[in-house]
Amino acid sequence: MTRPLLICDCDEVLLHMVRHFGVWLRERHDVSFAPDGGDFANSMTRADGSPVEREAMWGMLNEFFPAEMERQTLVPGAAEALAALSETADIVILTNLGDHCRDHRIAQLAKHGINHRVETNQGGKGGPVAALVAEYGDPVTVFVDDLAHHHESVARHAPEVHRLQLIAEPAMAPTVPPAPFAHARIDDWADARDWIIQRFSAKGPAENVQGVSA
Repeated sequence: MTRPLLICDCDEVLLHMVRHFGVWLRERHDVSFAPDGGDFANSMTRADGSPVEREAMWGMLNEFFPAEMERQTLVPGAAEALAALSETADIVILTNLGDHCRDHRIAQLAKHGINHRVETNQGGKGGPVAALVAEYGDPVTVFVDDLAHHHESVARHAPEVHRLQLIAEPAMAPTVPPAPFAHARIDDWADARDWIIQRFSAKGPAENVQGVSA
């Protein structure tokens, strides 16, 4: 019998990232970091007050991953929620990192007791989510991510997937509006786990959101 499928992001969902990235930026580059939703391009400022150019921003992110990944800390309740969900569901961690970081991410999550399949991705997550759903036999599926554009991508490529927005960083969550293409916004893993279990138990496809047909 096909088990339900959970496809889950990592940074700001399972592991804190921006708080540690900000500390590292100050230490390494004397750059201030004030998260502006999901757009890092508007979040980084040099000591002279000038913004960090987008190309330089990507260079700094590539410095942080994978060399500084050990700084990241576990989101409260994340490991426990995944452990409970894994009793009845398959779990895939779909993380937007370069492919060269995949083994580092696997090892990083394992240190926190999270041992599930990890897939790296670049760009929108809709295509990879649709491929995973097909690979696992088209089960009832829940997608969890913090970024609105990934929910929109999944809505367009795999509209039958239930989409939950979860932003685990308290410094960011209050300033980020709910993703229009997500079915729900829950920033706590205890409540998120219950919502996911309800979707799995219902065994049906997702409803339409923002005019995307399921």
